[in-house]
Amino acid sequence: MQNGATGFIGERTVGCAAAKCGAKGEKSMKIVSLCGLLGYGYEEASLQRICEEMDHIDIVGVDAGSVDPGPYYLGSGLSFTDRNAVKNDLARVLPTVLSHRVPLIIGTAGGAGSETHLNWCRYIIEEIAAEKGLNFRMALIKTDVTKDCVKKMLRSGRIVGQQHARPPIAAQQHERPLTEASVDKCTHIVSQIGTEPFIKVLTQGDVDVVLAGRACDTAIYAAPAIQAGFDPGLAVHMAKIMECGALCAEPMTASDMMTATIKDNTFILEPASPDRRCTVERVAAHTMYEQANPYLIHEPAGTADLSRCIYEQITDRAVKVSGSAFRPAGRPTLKLEGAMLEGYRTIAIAGINDPDTIRHADMIMARVHEFVKTQTSGDYEYQISLRKYGTPLPGAPPEEKPQNNLGIIIDVVAKTQETANTVCALSRARFLHTDYPGRKATAGNLAFPFSPSDIVCGPVYSFGIYHLAEVDDLCETARIEYVSVGSAI
Repeated sequence: MQNGATGFIGERTVGCAAAKCGAKGEKSMKIVSLCGLLGYGYEEASLQRICEEMDHIDIVGVDAGSVDPGPYYLGSGLSFTDRNAVKNDLARVLPTVLSHRVPLIIGTAGGAGSETHLNWCRYIIEEIAAEKGLNFRMALIKTDVTKDCVKKMLRSGRIVGQQHARPPIAAQQHERPLTEASVDKCTHIVSQIGTEPFIKVLTQGDVDVVLAGRACDTAIYAAPAIQAGFDPGLAVHMAKIMECGALCAEPMTASDMMTATIKDNTFILEPASPDRRCTVERVAAHTMYEQANPYLIHEPAGTADLSRCIYEQITDRAVKVSGSAFRPAGRPTLKLEGAMLEGYRTIAIAGINDPDTIRHADMIMARVHEFVKTQTSGDYEYQISLRKYGTPLPGAPPEEKPQNNLGIIIDVVAKTQETANTVCALSRARFLHTDYPGRKATAGNLAFPFSPSDIVCGPVYSFGIYHLAEVDDLCETARIEYVSVGSAI
């Protein structure tokens, strides 16, 4: 990675995912990331600036989901983003992009990207259209995979990779193998598509909104650039940085817009907000975000190689990047994600403010475990985790070690909610009143910030499927449908 310095400017031609040409014949395309995640919000000043520049913008995109919140949302069919927040983000920008015929691309709809989640987001868009009298054409890219399809992949040896597929209720900490039985237990199974299905939609044209199920974050922004003829390595690198909104800017936030202008051999990043700036340090740092190797970005179709990249501060607010390359995969793969029900959770949150009790916390926890074992037998099947928060880091000097405040979470996952409730209650009561050497008081060991102290969390899911599957066609798991939104179409 290298540093340097220079600058750019381009002109507009209208068309879906079409590149524009500057005075010297160099093509360019301007893409906007609405924010780091649909529902996170963005500044009004940024929106105003984008509205003023809409004639020079080719695509507006936004990621709408993530696997980061865990398997619960995929398993339950619920969104981890708030409906009102998602609606607000869309309602503010949708009339503007439609009036300028700038396509809006949304990936991983509804937080987890199954058809249930996609429909959740679709209904919000249709609700906005009805309220604002909007008429447009929308493409739906559904990325669900049937259980039979996954089983066929398994039997034919097309499942080639496995990532963290650990069940939270099982005692073992190793990854469990994928079996047809575990496939049958999954409630929703999705494939994480790359750029290809988006390119297919954009190539057909005449689409105002693209709403996709589970998708790579980069695909939202890389697809229109690749479809317009730009280098895939450059497009993927650009997309990787801008998919989190203004997270590569100063001040850093995922709740604001980022703009990128991609040209023949470079792309330029600049925040929409006049109060933010991109720097070489922040842009380069975000390139490494969530990457096992800081020089490689692995995608379904291949790998972006960043080992020869150059980052240049061309203005106080803008950074230019060049030198990204792309290496096609020998055999393309798609990641499959499937969530299965593991049990039901109940927790209790408490605090300890007494130094003597804190010093004996580990001993108390051991006694709680032993007591619960004696009180539960037969059909009881559960896992209990007693967690401490606020313990000093190893090697911390005495003055930095917290002596009077320790957080405790009693976490129980069981096969039934009733069992989880019972075990949590037993654990909480025993923790509260367990004796220890030198204890002077007879009062409880714990302070509870909430009443009721025991919090029923409900179903617990794990990733029964979190695997790579070889495919012949990177569109083979994508089902594309076109719908007309609004009565006047």
